[in-house]
Amino acid sequence: MRHQQTACVSTTTSYLGSFNQTVIFIVIASVFGALMLLSGCAATTTAIRYSDLDVQTKMSTTIFLEPVPPEAKTVFIQMRNTSDKQLNIGAQIRQAIAAKGYKIETDPTKAHYILQANILQVGKIDQSALESAYMAGFGGVAGGAAAGALVGGSRAGAGALVGGLAGGAAETILGSLVKVVNFSMITDIQISERVKGAVSQQFKSSLKQGASSTTTQTSASTHNMKRYQTRIVSSARKVNLEFAEALPHLEQGLVNSISGTF
Repeated sequence: MRHQQTACVSTTTSYLGSFNQTVIFIVIASVFGALMLLSGCAATTTAIRYSDLDVQTKMSTTIFLEPVPPEAKTVFIQMRNTSDKQLNIGAQIRQAIAAKGYKIETDPTKAHYILQANILQVGKIDQSALESAYMAGFGGVAGGAAAGALVGGSRAGAGALVGGLAGGAAETILGSLVKVVNFSMITDIQISERVKGAVSQQFKSSLKQGASSTTTQTSASTHNMKRYQTRIVSSARKVNLEFAEALPHLEQGLVNSISGTF
C-alpha cells in the first residue's frame, strides 16, 4: 500500500513538472509573440516615416559678397578633400559658378575672388554628431560617433527576465531589417575678396608640446583681401539608405550652396 502511494506521488510530481514546463513555454511564446507584434508595429512606423529620402544642406554662417561689375567676376577655386572618400566634385562647382557669369581663373593673383574649400568628412554619422558639427562652425570638430545608452539588468523576477530576453530578441531581429541611416558631407569654406584698401589680419594659434604644455604663436599682416569663413553641412537620411544613393545628393547640395554664395 505504501509502495502504491509513493508511486502515485512520484507520478503526480512528474506530471506537475511537465505541466509547469509547458506553461512556461506557452508564456515565453506568448510574450515573444506579443513583443514581436509591438516591435513590428514600431518598425513599420519607422519604415513609413523615413521611407522618403530627406536631403538637407545648411551653412553655419551666411556670407554676403559685395556686388561687382562684370569685369570683376573672376574666381580662383582651390578644392581640397581630407576625407577618406574619393570625390570629383571640383568640376561640378566650377561649372555651377561659371553658369552664374563668373570666369574661372587659374592664377590667384588675377582673380577678384579666391574660393578655398576642404571636405572634412563624408560618410555615416550619428544625428547628434551631425548637429554638433554644424554648431561648431568653421574649423570646429567635424563630427564623430555618439555614445550609446547602456541598459543595466536587475533580478526583478522570472517574468521580467523572460520579457527582457524576448524583447531583446525581437528588437534584434526587426532592428536588423529597419534602420534609419544618416550620411553627411561636412565642408569648411573660405572666400577671399579683393578690396582696394588695406586689410589688417591677426593670427593666433596654440601648439601642444607633450601632454601638459603649449606654445602660443601670434602674427600680424596687412593685405588687400577680405576673408569670409563658413561651414557647409549636407545630410541625407532614409531607412536602410546606401552610400551610393546618398552621395549624388550630398554633392549636389554642396554645389548649390557654394555657387549660391556668388
